[in-house]
Amino acid sequence: MIKHFLNLEWKSFLRSASFGKSIAIKILMGFLALYFLAIFLGLGLILYPALTKAFPERNPLEIVNEFLFYWILGDLLFRFFFQKLPVMSVKSLLVLPVKRKQVVNFVLGKSVLSFFNFLPLFAIVPFGVTLMVKGYPVSSVLMWMLALVIVTLIINFLNFIIESLSAETELSFLPILAFSGSLFALNFFNIISFNNIIANAFNAIYNTHFFILIPILILMGLYLFNFKILRQKLFLDSGLKKEVKEVEVANLNWTKNFGDIAPFMQLDLKLIWRNKRTKSSVFMLIIGLLYGLFFYPQPTYQNMPWFFAFIGVFTTGIFLINFGQFIPAWDSGYYKLLMSQNIKYQQYLQSKFTLMALSVVILFVLGIPYVFFGWKILLAHFAAAIYNIGVNTHVILYGGSFNRKKIDLSQKAAFNYQGTGAVQWLIGIPLLILPLLIFTLFNFLIGFEWACFLLAVLGIIGIIFHQKFMSIITEKYIEAKYRMIDAFNQND
Repeated sequence: MIKHFLNLEWKSFLRSASFGKSIAIKILMGFLALYFLAIFLGLGLILYPALTKAFPERNPLEIVNEFLFYWILGDLLFRFFFQKLPVMSVKSLLVLPVKRKQVVNFVLGKSVLSFFNFLPLFAIVPFGVTLMVKGYPVSSVLMWMLALVIVTLIINFLNFIIESLSAETELSFLPILAFSGSLFALNFFNIISFNNIIANAFNAIYNTHFFILIPILILMGLYLFNFKILRQKLFLDSGLKKEVKEVEVANLNWTKNFGDIAPFMQLDLKLIWRNKRTKSSVFMLIIGLLYGLFFYPQPTYQNMPWFFAFIGVFTTGIFLINFGQFIPAWDSGYYKLLMSQNIKYQQYLQSKFTLMALSVVILFVLGIPYVFFGWKILLAHFAAAIYNIGVNTHVILYGGSFNRKKIDLSQKAAFNYQGTGAVQWLIGIPLLILPLLIFTLFNFLIGFEWACFLLAVLGIIGIIFHQKFMSIITEKYIEAKYRMIDAFNQND
């Protein structure tokens, strides 16, 4: 059965409509993986000589054990934000004579082969081998290494439990941040010395091998708890809502002033406010609007006028970037139905453009108080806002025609990378890097005011030729219409 599951996973990977884009992302991620592997390998090789040189009077192994608390805490946080439980399409299997426990065991077993579990080995193994070469007892060192591997797997399964319990809450990362921060603070202020507790535990395993049973029992308990949680959710109707909430109806009559695109704007606004994932776009407006306060009060950045343009593009375009990069994936759940209606595609896209352009104007107006830090900042923000409306809106709409990944709007918003593909990685180049390069070049050659003027002129050109650009973008969407429908269906 495991062989059959692996065969299904391989076919799903090869036959996906996003196969080509997945390959590109996997190549990029492969280079990043090699980079981190090299770092951990180098750490494992130099750790013993470096500690011996820095602390000649102390045992390097005891020093490493004292820092394991910080590694465990950091690993747990990193996994919470970036590691997701590997899943397979199980709904089709639930109508077949396949035992649910076999599916659950396969999913949990697959998580053991995660890159996050292999990465620490590149530091643990070289350091352990060095200890054995230096005369440490082989059996004790092997038991210490085994304990670290088991703790790595404990963190792996503990992360999935935390993910499962926090999946239904808004801003679910706040509890884990508060919990981790509390542990760090208690240890930092010597209220509870967690680093000594962890160090003593590993020293005990090193000296008395019998204690290895404790982390083994903890690992078994976490595996069984994960098994129970997943098996309870493994039903065809597990995604149905268990409670009914009254929908708060907002007054959207003001959208009628936009004519034929008003119905599409109303649908988008309702979608944004009623779903967890899209609602994060609204919360991100606050972060984007206040982004400049991290830099402008510092005198260092007052001498970096080219940086004003970057902050201007980001602060006035935060909604454009965060919402626009997933067009039309926001509508992927009912995209087939939407495309079967007698609607004009250009009106559908024009509503997206209008929302993004309005957000740029509103964010620029709300950011006018930045003039307190200097008139150059306000001028750069004004030029960046025009550039966002005239250029970046069209760039991001065009990039959306290459989106092939479905988004589940009911999933949590915090650090959710569903729907992210090669398009979202590459679109950042024309959105942020290109205007920054243009501004920096002309600021260096002819001055700050002329650089702002050029950025604004590019935006004005985009506004003048808006209808022409929208026609080109619409043709691209119509050309990719059925490929999108097919890809969104495959992601069901």
